[in-house]
Amino acid sequence: MTIKCSVYVAVSLDGFIARDDGSVDWLDTANAAMPPGEDCGFKAFFATVDTLVMGRKTFEQVLAWGKWHYGDTPVVVLSRRSASLPAGPPDTVTLSQESPAALVARLAGEGVKHVYVDGGLTIQGFLAQGLIDELTVTVIPILLGTGIPLFGPLPRDVALAHVETRVFGFGLVQHKYRVCTAD
Repeated sequence: MTIKCSVYVAVSLDGFIARDDGSVDWLDTANAAMPPGEDCGFKAFFATVDTLVMGRKTFEQVLAWGKWHYGDTPVVVLSRRSASLPAGPPDTVTLSQESPAALVARLAGEGVKHVYVDGGLTIQGFLAQGLIDELTVTVIPILLGTGIPLFGPLPRDVALAHVETRVFGFGLVQHKYRVCTAD
């Protein structure tokens, strides 16, 4: 069975997804500047997702927000160190220590068709293993100077084909790319 893995993420203009300490306060400022009801296409994207896979640090940050934004969508938290989840997440959340490739194979076997991949190291791991099919990157007009980068070292170049670019009147620019695969 074919499974699609997508990234939908916001970055600073200089390519960071968070400050060095993991803070995303700058995203709060950007969200406050958006018109009411605007989500830059996230709800439409998320409606196509069967399962969300995120890293442990991203998961802990989401829990700190207090409100669970993912409804009944299954969430798999990848962690190399933790054997258990903290108290509080919904029953739809599971923990996995699988490699990205093993996890994708298992999810495909379970009938999952579209996976949303979130979290810096998790995205980097999926990219390194050639598992990402599509990237939607929304650029926030701020320079952080330092922080946690979206992209890291890769074992080879990853060729991308431009799908579309959307420019929002409140300053955000969203780029969508398809990952090119060698046939």
